[in-house]
Amino acid sequence: MSPPPSHASRRDLRRDLYAVGAAALLVLAAATIGTAIEHRDGSLRVGRPPLLATWDPHVGPGTPAAIAVAVAAIAYGPSLAARLPWRPLLLTVWGASMAWTWSLALVDGWYRGVAEQLTTRNEYLRAVDRFHDIPRALRDFDRHILIDAPANWPAHVAGHPPGATLTFVLLDHAGLRGGGWAGAFVITVGTTAAVAILVAVRALADEQRARRAAPFLVLTPGAVWVGTSADGYFTAVAAWAVAFLALAVTARRPAAAGFVSGLLLGLTSYLSYGLTLFALIAAAVLLLGPHRTRPLPFLLAGLAVVPAVFTALGFDWWEAYRLLVTRYHQGAGGVRPYGYWVWANLACTVFIVGPATVAGLRRTRVSRADPLGTLVAAALLALLVADVSGMSKAETERIWLPFAVWLLPACAALPRPRVWLAAQAVLALLVNHLLLTGW
Repeated sequence: MSPPPSHASRRDLRRDLYAVGAAALLVLAAATIGTAIEHRDGSLRVGRPPLLATWDPHVGPGTPAAIAVAVAAIAYGPSLAARLPWRPLLLTVWGASMAWTWSLALVDGWYRGVAEQLTTRNEYLRAVDRFHDIPRALRDFDRHILIDAPANWPAHVAGHPPGATLTFVLLDHAGLRGGGWAGAFVITVGTTAAVAILVAVRALADEQRARRAAPFLVLTPGAVWVGTSADGYFTAVAAWAVAFLALAVTARRPAAAGFVSGLLLGLTSYLSYGLTLFALIAAAVLLLGPHRTRPLPFLLAGLAVVPAVFTALGFDWWEAYRLLVTRYHQGAGGVRPYGYWVWANLACTVFIVGPATVAGLRRTRVSRADPLGTLVAAALLALLVADVSGMSKAETERIWLPFAVWLLPACAALPRPRVWLAAQAVLALLVNHLLLTGW
């Protein structure tokens, strides 16, 4: 005889809390051991292990708004998600995500929190003036990757394919110049990732669980790093690639959705080398869809466009990646110890997804009967492959945003969503008010 529901519910809650406790211990271990290593030899190259941050308790103009958004999302988010019509819900999720991300960014003030973030010495905007002649800049891109190369690129420019920098170059050419516009672009685009994930979950799993996940996609602690690291923008591009693929494999007319998905997947690989791992998530979506083969010709056609354009303009992706590996080991990547970061990176992930996602993952089951569980598992697998590769030592609180956001739908399985949403909000508010993060 199965236990009564009340007993089963209490047992599940205890297991949820055990999982959250284990995640907290992981974070504590990463902080304690990391601080000792950093004090000993400085090899971690982060100010507040495991995060790239410094201790700086503060409040700012975004503080009242952040608290107000959190309270409103906790109080009304689950009920609104349950009863709003689908399209108004998507718009509401986007608006609420922007409000949450903007308010967190503005805790640090306009200049420090938004306008200056993408203008520091390692960032993309430092290289915009070198792209007046775009084809020539792309042809010469590989020559400036290594640290000992003449006029070497800033760290983030060298560490990514030129599609990342070119985005901000095009913004500049359109008259949207400077860090303020760049930050606003990243937040506006980055927060659409929540909408894309809802679209994909509804298409592959069911609308009810998409609705239950919606408030957690809004009140994600990862919003601290969406505003305003460029990885927030990368997150949205990758999320929409998966969303369009989900529509393609579940629709009777897959041509347009399949082509757009391929186009965006091609773009992701020219925004960040690591996003090639989204092939694992795309493969899971293809396996889950009832029309898995129909979109393939259109997907492959779209996938070829961006690589063909960059190659025709003279950029060699494979050579650039080979040089990047060398550049990575010339810099902090060659100093940071793999033995610490291979597990401390996971502690960084706890900060992105929050305690609710940890509990939701504990409840997740992977089976053909549960497409959502398979989708979440594929994202977790991609994240683990990135971890083992050794090319993501530290700073994964922003680098892994594109993968981590796909773990958030696991929160749909949680009872008492308001309690868990409060835990998510408290974590984000504490991080943003006690630490000055690198982004």
